Amino acid sequence: MNLPFILDVALGLIFIYLILSLLASEIQELLSTVLQWRAEHLRRSIEILLAGDVQDSDSQEVIQLVNKIYDNPLIRSINQEAKGLLATLPRKATWVIGSCFNILRKSSSRLRKETVFGDQKHSAPSYIGGDNFASTFMDTLQLPMLVQKLTEIRLDNFKKERLDDIRQILIQLQIYINNQELSSEFATNIATDYKQLELEYSHIVNEFTNDKYDIYMSINRMRDCLDKYIESFQANIGDHGDILNKSLRELKFLRKDIFEDAEKAIVLGGLRPNINEIVKFLKKGSDVHDEVITAIQDRDSETYKKVKELIDILPESVVKNIETMAKRAQMKAKSTEEGITLLRKEIENSFDSSMERAGGVYKRNAKGVAILIGITLALTANADTFHIINRLSKDSLLREIIVDRATQIVPPSSNPSDMYNINPNEVLKDINLPIGWTSVNLNEQINRTNYRINDLPVFSVLTMIAGWVVSGIAISMGASFWFDLLSKVMNVRNSGKKNKQSSRNQDE
Repeated sequence: MNLPFILDVALGLIFIYLILSLLASEIQELLSTVLQWRAEHLRRSIEILLAGDVQDSDSQEVIQLVNKIYDNPLIRSINQEAKGLLATLPRKATWVIGSCFNILRKSSSRLRKETVFGDQKHSAPSYIGGDNFASTFMDTLQLPMLVQKLTEIRLDNFKKERLDDIRQILIQLQIYINNQELSSEFATNIATDYKQLELEYSHIVNEFTNDKYDIYMSINRMRDCLDKYIESFQANIGDHGDILNKSLRELKFLRKDIFEDAEKAIVLGGLRPNINEIVKFLKKGSDVHDEVITAIQDRDSETYKKVKELIDILPESVVKNIETMAKRAQMKAKSTEEGITLLRKEIENSFDSSMERAGGVYKRNAKGVAILIGITLALTANADTFHIINRLSKDSLLREIIVDRATQIVPPSSNPSDMYNINPNEVLKDINLPIGWTSVNLNEQINRTNYRINDLPVFSVLTMIAGWVVSGIAISMGASFWFDLLSKVMNVRNSGKKNKQSSRNQDE
């Protein structure tokens, strides 16, 4: 037994494994497409990520939250589907097959909708990028809306506090006016100016609510309105005494103390809530949560419905995870906008890490399925490794035919992408491989040894079973593995031939 003989036998065995691996890969890809294994695994992984563990991933709150994420336009746009009857007909057929399979699993998932993906959806993306998930999750949590709403509430409170400060000054002034019996015109002008200031402040808050101005512009406009009010107040008091001048000085001090620096006014009023405060809103019973809920007077408003729906479906584990990420983001953030950006990055990194682990789980599960498919295919095709080796070692013509056919499909300059161009039907044409349930092949397997128990070929049957298992495991290693190995074996074999030919030339 020389090296070329061993290489030819190995080449023939690898060639058969390659052909069967190509078929197994097609079967596994078909099953993966019909049953949407990748999309379903991604969905389950997101549920586990949000729930914090596998046990809580089937809770109603987690499922509803993930349904909202999958219903986001950004995620829906990833799951592109063809249009037209002819294009959608095969897709609908796979939905029917997949639905029939899911019916068998319904008893173990009672909390779910009619489909795995919820809300009557038949399909979902097989891949979601970390940036897309983070943006969608932030949008689902409505954090930008919560920032706006909390700022609106605090700006309105800021307005009321400043007007109340002015009102306290005017109350003292009103007592003096009554005691001094000043003209009613003076009192009327003071009251009119205050009402005008009150209207202007309310208008500023409304314009901020309608996104016409940002918080800095709103504070500066409040300052300008107060300046105008102070000028009018100073013009009205004239020479009416020290008490009125004292009120004027108090108004000017109020203006300087609050509005001299817009940044200071924003900080004092809490008008730029940090990311920790925003996340606290998601937690029932927190001071920020109570602040916002109390401020929403109209319980039937659209905002209140959105807020209540969001809070009700948020699992406690999700709130805790976001709170932890928010604390990390807040340590680096210098503004609310930067805090939200950093929180989004934290969510993205957490998602990417989780999906990396989920990818490893999917590969292990896919490997297990590949082994089952490989063993099933080996049994179906009666691909007995030990019988194949026995036939190849004895049949020189079969070896030559397989080597010749392998040389045609795997030339020396081949690359792994070429294996997808292999047509098994064309390759196997005119080749009688030592596989299949033909009577000749089966007879050779059973009678390969004379060892029998009570005239039964027990040893041969056990060898066949072992051969199927070995073949199944080999098939599960994948077509790319065997294609690459086939190329290497052929290179070694061809190198051997060149050396042998060159030595002959030297002898001559």
